[in-house]
Formats: sequence, C-alpha cells, structure tokens
Amino acid sequence: MNQLNTDKTYQSKKTNLFIILSGIFLTNAILAELIGVKIFSGERALGLAPAHWTFFGEYVLDFNLTAGAVIWPVVFITTDIINEYFGKKGVRKISILTAMFIAYIFLVISIVTTLPPAPFWLDVNNTDPQGNTFNIEFAFDTIFKQGLGIIIGSLVAFLLGQLIDVFVFQKLRKLTGSKMIWLRATGSTLVSQFIDSFVVLGIAFYVFGNWSIPQLIAVGIINYIYKFTVAIILTPLLYLGHDLIDKYLGKDIAEKMTLEAASDTSFL
Repeated sequence: MNQLNTDKTYQSKKTNLFIILSGIFLTNAILAELIGVKIFSGERALGLAPAHWTFFGEYVLDFNLTAGAVIWPVVFITTDIINEYFGKKGVRKISILTAMFIAYIFLVISIVTTLPPAPFWLDVNNTDPQGNTFNIEFAFDTIFKQGLGIIIGSLVAFLLGQLIDVFVFQKLRKLTGSKMIWLRATGSTLVSQFIDSFVVLGIAFYVFGNWSIPQLIAVGIINYIYKFTVAIILTPLLYLGHDLIDKYLGKDIAEKMTLEAASDTSFL
C-alpha cells in the first residue's frame, strides 16, 4: 500500500510539474510569435540616442529588436528546466505541440483577416488621436497577417532552436553530471539562440521579405546579443526555479526524475 501511495505521489507531482512548465513554455512561445512582427528601438525605449555602431565598417548596428525577443529567453530557460527533469523526450513533446498550436493560430489569423470588415467598425475607427485618416482594416491585417514567410521562419527556427538546445544541453550534461547547471543551461541557450536569431529573420524577412543582407545581419546580431545577455542575467532565476521545483517534488522524487531524464527514460 505504501509503495502504491508513493507511486501515485510520484506520478501526480511529475504530471503537475510538466503541466505547469508546459503552460509557461506555451504561453511565452505563442505570445512571442504573435508580437514578433514589431521591431522596436531598444535605445529609444530607454530614452537614449541610437548607438550607430558599425560592423566591419559597413553594417550599422542599432539596438533594434523584434518584440518577441523580449520574452524569448524565458522559453529557452523553461526548455532547460524541462530538459533537466523530463529529458529530451519531454522537450520534444512540448516543442511539437507548441509548433502545432502556432501553426493553428496563424491559420486562424489568416482566415479571419479575409473576413470583410463591418462598415460601422471602419467608420468609428477612421481617424487616429491626431485626427489623421486611419485605415483600421489595413492596420489589423498588417499586424496579424504576418504572411507565409514569417510562419515558416518562426516554425523552422523554433523547432531547430529547440532541437539544438536539447542536443547541446544533453552533451554538456554528460560532461558535468548533476553539477554546473549554469554551464549546460547557458551553453545550450547561447548556441540555440544564435541559430534561432538568424534563421527566423532570414526566412521571414530576407527570403520572403524585403530586407537586405546588412539589415538581416544587423538585427540578427542585436537580437542575439540581447538574448544571450538576458539568458546570463536570468541564470539566478534558473537556480531559483530548480530550488522551488526540488522543494515541491521532494529530494527523492527530484533525484529520480533527473536520473531518468539524464538516461532518457523519463516519460509521461
């Protein structure tokens, strides 16, 4: 009976943890995709003048970022935590589900943007706060109908980044064992985010868009600098997350789950 109760507690806590981590992962991944169409100025957000750095004397680098990059480090940190407790099978499962949900969301958006607008909706929203003529239907379509290029770019970059993150994480885990969480988490994130930063921009804005190579390189570099800087800054939160999870699971369950994840036998 005690063993039965122990098994039930183990499965219950394991399932609850995966649901919570998956919720965090899904919410931030999908939200990043939805807001990623906006490119914002990091300097202006802080009240600073554009940096105008030069790259090889040719490419001008300002801190222009996709809005999705603001929360994307949360996705990679959550990936590392899922990897720690559920192994690559757990990461693969949530990554595939997320990709399917993203594809569904963009399918819905592509359909609703073809619906004819109600005339009164256009009339009551035909000027901006300054009194200038405003086409809300055009604005809605421009923001939400991001196009085939961004859909493909986002999904390819997301899946590729996740697979690379898991691969590097597991390789570093074999070298470090249960120690040096920061190394395998940060190392896997730095590699995967480099790929993610350039793949999504390259497919979405160069292959299917109208960006030049200098624009692609400039924005990609700045996005990557931001992502790995934030990933390093958030490392203490990674340890805090591990500590909270270990307290919730209990020492024995936490050790059992991490061992199963390391041996790739963890499965829900």
